[in-house]
Amino acid sequence: MNELALFAGCGGGMKYGTLRLNSMAEFDELKNRPKNLLFPQSRLTMRPRPRQEAGKMNKSEEAYSRHLEALKHLKQIRRWVFEPFKLRLADRTFYEFDFMVVKEEHNEIHEFKGHWEDDARVKIKVAAELFPEFLFVGVTMKKGNYEYEYFSL
Repeated sequence: MNELALFAGCGGGMKYGTLRLNSMAEFDELKNRPKNLLFPQSRLTMRPRPRQEAGKMNKSEEAYSRHLEALKHLKQIRRWVFEPFKLRLADRTFYEFDFMVVKEEHNEIHEFKGHWEDDARVKIKVAAELFPEFLFVGVTMKKGNYEYEYFSL
């Protein structure tokens, strides 16, 4: 029996899963199926995407930290910190953001995303309502440039 690791759209987001195959013939049949054909749910074992190690940046976050460091040297920001603390949104619900950016006039919370899922967008909006002392900023990379989306009121 062989396993094929894959990402599949399921319930509004991408999930990591394993499809168990009984033979190479099944694999060959699978390769020839249209990409938009869903696999039978009974054959697909879904599990959450592998979690990033706490306190460790991924490659995109590392690149953004270098951008923030350049802004610091240009004196456009005073300092930045990666994952300094969590904000409590409700009982057993916390928001751990990527970067706190300290400017002369205010503090910003930057959330870097390659792709925004609905749940992440809801969390940052709730955090912006609960903590108006921070400016909440969503950051994405588009065509080699950083794009900023502001969530604060």
